[in-house]
Amino acid sequence: MNPTNPPSLHLVQSQDLPRGINSVRALPAPDLGALWDSIILEDGIKDRLLSQAVLNYTLRPKVDRTALPMHGVILLVGPPGTGKTSLAKGLASKVASLMKGAKFRLVEVDPHALTSSAMGKTQRAVGELFSQSIAEQAANGPTIVLLDEVETLASDRSRMSLEANPIDIHRATDAVLVQLDALASSHPQLLFLATSNFPQAIDGAFTSRCDLVIEVPPPGPEAARQILRQCLATVGETFPAIAKLAESRDLERVAQAAAGLDGRTLRKLVVNAMAMRKETAMDPNRLALADLEAAIRNTQGSRRAAEGERQ
Repeated sequence: MNPTNPPSLHLVQSQDLPRGINSVRALPAPDLGALWDSIILEDGIKDRLLSQAVLNYTLRPKVDRTALPMHGVILLVGPPGTGKTSLAKGLASKVASLMKGAKFRLVEVDPHALTSSAMGKTQRAVGELFSQSIAEQAANGPTIVLLDEVETLASDRSRMSLEANPIDIHRATDAVLVQLDALASSHPQLLFLATSNFPQAIDGAFTSRCDLVIEVPPPGPEAARQILRQCLATVGETFPAIAKLAESRDLERVAQAAAGLDGRTLRKLVVNAMAMRKETAMDPNRLALADLEAAIRNTQGSRRAAEGERQ
């Protein structure tokens, strides 16, 4: 470690951090900035997210909460594979790059490290995470906290059964809500970015504290085309014949066929397509759009079969 740099400029791993915090790193970060650029969405979603996040730092420290009750919480919801976590990390870096002159940090929370079957321990761990660990980070400067799978910490109390120690789960959700209120008042330069695949499982009181709830949908045809083009172009840097596929007019037809697939699956399609034939596995330069279309049919067929089994 370079002794001339403060510790906040380095990635701190979970073994050196309090329970419930997975990592702390300085922002902006080039790799997270690349994540932001790689996520392709439609309908101005990224602009809306960025504007809300920046407003957290330009408005909250200057306006009393009695006038504008902002909590500094943005919630991203949507099906798995749409890039919510990557989008949140990239957003954190993008905000830090825009707010020049301030040393930002990203704190990633591991919600599963806080749960316990022993009565009262989950509530206590959650309370300590917010009131001590996160508050200490926020006291050192502008801080962005990633709450992935936030339904783990703020479960919908109205949907809970009378099994599996519900009192402690209720109290853990209560602790999250109390601490969000306290931190909103004491640390206006703190921003929470929460994600969830199951928004119906989040407590309504948490959702009401969010300054913005935004859905991250699966990509439409144009976004799908851009994602496939991006992947093919990147692979084409190593295998030049594939770069030609990225510029093919027929790629739009392939993207139309991939309607409904999430971004993560679309990126894996290029790999799956290469594995469709032994010839392309041996020489990726032999990849054709027909291989991509075959991979799409296989993926969609597998998903329909899986959905049929669940019904």
